[in-house]
Amino acid sequence: MNFVAFERAKQGTGASRRLRISGRTPGIVYGGSAEPQLIEVDHNALWHALKKEAFHSSVLDMELNGKTSKVLLRDVQYHPFKQLVLHIDFQRVDEKTKLHMKVPLHFSGAEESPAVKVDKCMVNPVVNELDVTCMPSDLPEFIAVDLSKLEKGTSLHLKDIKLPKGVSAVIRGNKQNPVLVSVVAPVVVVETPADAAPAADAKGKGKGKK
Repeated sequence: MNFVAFERAKQGTGASRRLRISGRTPGIVYGGSAEPQLIEVDHNALWHALKKEAFHSSVLDMELNGKTSKVLLRDVQYHPFKQLVLHIDFQRVDEKTKLHMKVPLHFSGAEESPAVKVDKCMVNPVVNELDVTCMPSDLPEFIAVDLSKLEKGTSLHLKDIKLPKGVSAVIRGNKQNPVLVSVVAPVVVVETPADAAPAADAKGKGKGKK
């Protein structure tokens, strides 16, 4: 994906406010050997781009002053209640340096799995994205996860999926093989027979006043 950025000459709260009123969003590009670069981006174009999953998880082509460079979206600040992007941060990409990114997981095949089709279980994703490291050229837009083999009484763990070539998962703490998807068995409701009324009530109805 690509987007166009412009140099931002002024900084500060007042300058940023005026920039937003004019339909631009202030931002910054940092990282690499160059100094941080103040930029501004067309707000409407940015707003629509942010709705696309790939804009958050892919290496982006940023056009600035007629030159194109590779960047990653690193942070977005939204207005608390208005449909307004207050500020955006990008990081320069070095083609020879590994990236650390969160990549979305795309689940499919759950409805065809024995757990759902035969045993009527519920399949619940525990996480929707995965921390990974890889070279920029190997960064996937998403990771496809096939759930068609899930069975009742099982869960899908990290080691059960095949990561794209060149991509490694980032493991934190003691969770060497975290659960990605859990399988929940259906709740069995035991109905009480209609004629199982308390004996005392039945006896009480037969008594009359003397």
